[in-house]
Amino acid sequence: MTDHTTTHDAEEDARNRDILIYINGELYPREEAKVSVYDSGFLLGDGMWEGMRLYDGHWAFFDEHMDRFFDSCYAVGLDVGMDRAGIAEALRMTADANGMTTDVHCRLMLTRGTKVKPFQHPSLSRSGPTLVIIMEHSKPAQSLQAQGIRLASVPQVRGLPHSQDAKFNSHSKLNCVIACLQAEAAGADEALMLDPHGFVNTTNACNFFIIRKGEVWTSTGDYCMNGVTRQKVIDLCRENGIPVYEKNYSLYEAYSADEAFLTGTFGAQTPVASIDGKLIGSGDRPLTHGLRTLYRDAIAKDIAAQAARQTSA
Repeated sequence: MTDHTTTHDAEEDARNRDILIYINGELYPREEAKVSVYDSGFLLGDGMWEGMRLYDGHWAFFDEHMDRFFDSCYAVGLDVGMDRAGIAEALRMTADANGMTTDVHCRLMLTRGTKVKPFQHPSLSRSGPTLVIIMEHSKPAQSLQAQGIRLASVPQVRGLPHSQDAKFNSHSKLNCVIACLQAEAAGADEALMLDPHGFVNTTNACNFFIIRKGEVWTSTGDYCMNGVTRQKVIDLCRENGIPVYEKNYSLYEAYSADEAFLTGTFGAQTPVASIDGKLIGSGDRPLTHGLRTLYRDAIAKDIAAQAARQTSA
């Protein structure tokens, strides 16, 4: 069996065996953290989530993550049960209980809650939402930066917004799971998914960029997750005079790119080594490395601004 790498490969950390997990205001040891089999998330994938990273006691780009989270919940009539300050307090409670301050990854999950019967209709969820927070000590595996990710283009596509809008960071990820399985069957690490018109869109787990002759290209954004890291990269390019385009392009342009990389909250910018067995560029990746530096600086600036606001409050 071929060994597979993922954009979420992390350095091993024994402390994660003993983490405390937040469920609806209470903290439980990892082995005791459970939700009902009647929960909407388990039965139907009916819920929204966010992935965030903790640096020096602050969540990077917290406001942007909360914008996406609350907008998504509102769009599907999912009552969060608290405001942003409440979410921030739940995150603080969980981080403090685990003694976590930096190099921490969080998965914040909200479902429509426990149902009275195991059927689809939202009105059967009557107990209020289920909020779960999992935090782990987590550093991306350093080997990813050297070896990169192997992608395979797959038949599973990103759908139209009126089928299931990809902008929802929902628990319903079967579309992406199928794509990932197809990529693994092709001997790759992750899937490169096309949009309904055959243009390059995103991977099963991350947003996708290519670099051609000093220009940074990504999809139009019509059929992919509105990634926080994706938008930060676009903004950083514009602020630093790097040509960046949100546009339609095909595998033809992707195969012959000078560089390619993925973006996501966990891995930031992860280089792509190959697509469908075709090596991407020479492997030097100067612009990808430059963008990683700009992104680290943006995180530091955001964390410093949060700390200053907290001091002056």
